[in-house]
Amino acid sequence: MGHGGNVIEELMADHREVEEMFARIQAMTGSGQQLRDLIDEITIELVRHSVAEEQYLYPAVREHVEGGGLMADKELEDHGRVEKILKQLEKMDTDDTRMSTVLHQLMQEVASHVQDEENNLFPMLRRACSPEQLDDLGDKIRRAKAMAPTRPHPAAPSTPMASKLLAPGAGLVDRARDFVTGRGKS
Repeated sequence: MGHGGNVIEELMADHREVEEMFARIQAMTGSGQQLRDLIDEITIELVRHSVAEEQYLYPAVREHVEGGGLMADKELEDHGRVEKILKQLEKMDTDDTRMSTVLHQLMQEVASHVQDEENNLFPMLRRACSPEQLDDLGDKIRRAKAMAPTRPHPAAPSTPMASKLLAPGAGLVDRARDFVTGRGKS
């Protein structure tokens, strides 16, 4: 969840972690509880990552990067699509015939989003911000991920202020639900 380093290093480490989880799913031959546990793990990581980006990364992009408003809006649209897919997966049984298709859709959406951030947004942010600003953003991202929800909430507002106000409460409720059910403990 927290890897250390500046904002770009932190988020890229998250990207590699999710890619590794996707590779584990692709290597699976069955379904059942093992698949559900891995989907839950991916969901937890993606939701925490997205909330932190919405609270701190995209506002910084809007502030420091030329044309950053349009870039941030596009990334938020990506998050919305991913969150809807995650919500769909949360409701599906692992033996549902559509599971493979929906997982593939999730992997494609996330891969496209990661590629865009790493090839476009991150280099522009690195040029626009000082090392100190990037380090500070990394710290903020790690704190936000620690407090973020662990379940998709596609209807929740994605503005930075609303997210900062609502995410800790939703995160507390999600973590309590996870504790009771044992979700995310594998």
